[in-house]
Amino acid sequence: MEVLLYIGILVVYFAVMILIGVKNSRSSRSVQGFVLGGRSVGPWLSAFAYGTSYFSAVIFIGYAGQFGWNFGIAATWIGIGNAVIGSMLAWSVLGKRTRVMTQQLDSATMPDYFGKRFSDNKLKIAASVIVFIFLIPYTASLYKGLGSLFAMAFSIPYWVCILIMAAVTAAYVLVGGYMATVWNDFVQGIVMLFGIVAVVVAVLLSQGGLMNAMEELSQISSGDFNGAYTSFFGPDLYGLIMVIILTSLGTWGLPQMVQKFYALKSEKSVKTGMIVSTMFALIVAGGCYFLGGLGRLFFESGETPAYDQIVPTMLADSLSAILIALVLVLVVSASMSTLSSLVMSSSSTLTLDLIRGVKKDLSHKSQMVLIRVFVAVFIVVSAVIAIVYEEFKLAFIAQMMGVSWGALAGAFLAPYLFSLYWKKTTKASCWACFVFGVVMSLTALILSLLNGSLPQAFLDSFIYKYLFGSSIYVGVWTMLAGFVIVPVVSLITKKPEEKALAGLFAPFGQMHNAVEHVTEEYMTKQTSNFVKEKEAISEEK
Repeated sequence: MEVLLYIGILVVYFAVMILIGVKNSRSSRSVQGFVLGGRSVGPWLSAFAYGTSYFSAVIFIGYAGQFGWNFGIAATWIGIGNAVIGSMLAWSVLGKRTRVMTQQLDSATMPDYFGKRFSDNKLKIAASVIVFIFLIPYTASLYKGLGSLFAMAFSIPYWVCILIMAAVTAAYVLVGGYMATVWNDFVQGIVMLFGIVAVVVAVLLSQGGLMNAMEELSQISSGDFNGAYTSFFGPDLYGLIMVIILTSLGTWGLPQMVQKFYALKSEKSVKTGMIVSTMFALIVAGGCYFLGGLGRLFFESGETPAYDQIVPTMLADSLSAILIALVLVLVVSASMSTLSSLVMSSSSTLTLDLIRGVKKDLSHKSQMVLIRVFVAVFIVVSAVIAIVYEEFKLAFIAQMMGVSWGALAGAFLAPYLFSLYWKKTTKASCWACFVFGVVMSLTALILSLLNGSLPQAFLDSFIYKYLFGSSIYVGVWTMLAGFVIVPVVSLITKKPEEKALAGLFAPFGQMHNAVEHVTEEYMTKQTSNFVKEKEAISEEK
C-alpha cells in the first residue's frame, strides 16, 4: 500500500514537470529563449532557480550526513554561510554587474563572457573545455543520493531510479528550455521548503524534542572532547571553515549559478532576488545541516556508517509513510533542479562556445539542434557514469566528483570577479588562473589515487595534511590563490586598452556619478540649513 502511495505521488509530480515543459515550449524556439529565457525572468523565479540549483540531493543525503556526523550541530554554520556568502553576498556583488555586462557583451555563458570580455576566442574555448570536463562528474554525483532512498521506499535497482530521473529531466528541458527549468525550479523549491521543515520537526519529535535531543547528543564525545557535537564550532574548526568557504564562496565561480544573473529581467530584480534567495538558503541549507548534526543519535556508540546511509536511516526511524513520500519528492526535486541547471549550462557552453568558436558560420537552426542534442548527450553520459560508479565503485570517478566543484571555482572565480570590477584585469591573468585551477585539481586527484603508495612521512607532513588531505582543502586554497594570481599577473602583463573598455564600464560610472551627485546635493542642503540655523540663533542672542 505504501509503495503504491509513493508511486502515485511521483507519477503526479513527474506529470506536472513535463506539463510545465510543454507549456513553455514557445519560449524555447530561439537560442536566447532556450538558453536564457529571453533575459526576461523575474526575481522570484530567478531566486528559486538559484537556490534549487545550489542545493541538490547531494546536500540532503550526502553532505548533511557527512558534515553533520563530523561536526555535529556546528554543521549548521555551513547552511548559514551558504545563505550569507553563497546567496546574499553573491546576489549583491555579482547580480547587477553580471546582468549589465553580459547584456552589453551579448554573452549567454561564462566562457562566452570571458572570450568577449578579453577579446580572445581561445580563452572562450579553454573555459568551455574546463566546464565540460568538470561538470560531467559533478552532474553524476547528483544521482548518488537517490539510490539508498529509493531502495528504502521501493526496493528497486539503483540504475532504474537514475534512468527515470534522467528521462523526466530530459523531457521537460528539451521541450521547454530555460523557462521550463525555472518554472519547475519554483515548484521544486516550494516542495523543498515545506519538506525540509517537516522532516526536521518529525526527527526532533522522534527524539523527544529539541532540548532532549541536544542533551543526548552532548553525551557523545570525540576523543577527549566531551560535548563535541553540541559545541559552538564542533570538534574540527579548520575543517568546518574550509567547508563553509568552498560551499559558500565557491558558488561565485560556478557557471550554472552565475548564469542565473544573466537571465534577470532588470537590475531592479536583484534586491528582491537577493532577499528571497537568502531566506531560501537559510531554511533549506540550514535545515539540512542541522538535521545531519543529529545523525549520531540514530547509531550505536562506536558505529561508523557510510555517510550516504546516515540520513536515510534517520528518516526510516522517524517518518510516517506520508512524510517519506514527501521526502522522496523533496530529494527528486533537489536533484532534478540542479541537474537541469547543469545540463542547460553545459549544453549551451558546448554549442555556443566550443563548436561555434571553431565553426563561426553555424546557422540558428543548427545551433538549436546541437543544443538539444547535447542536452540529451550530457544527461546520458552523466547517468552512465553514475551507474558505472555504483556498480564497480571506481575510485577515479569518486575522486573526479570530489574535485570538480573546486576545479571550476578555482579556475573561474577570481578572474570573473576581478573582470567585473577592475578594468586592468588582463587575459594573461585569466589564463594563469585557468591553468593553476586545473593543475591543482588534477594533482589532488592523482595524489588521492596514489594515497596507498605514498611515503608515510609525506602523508604526515603539514602541506599534505592541510592542503591535499581533502578535496575540500585543495578546492578552497586553489580558489583563494586566484585572488593573488589575478592582480599580480595583471600588474606585470600587458594592460587592456582603456578605450575598448570605456563603453563596457560606462553604466557603472554613471551610477557612481549619480550617487556622487545625490550626495553632493544632500551635503549642500545640510550645510545651507546649518548656516540658516546659526544665523537664527545669532539674531535671537
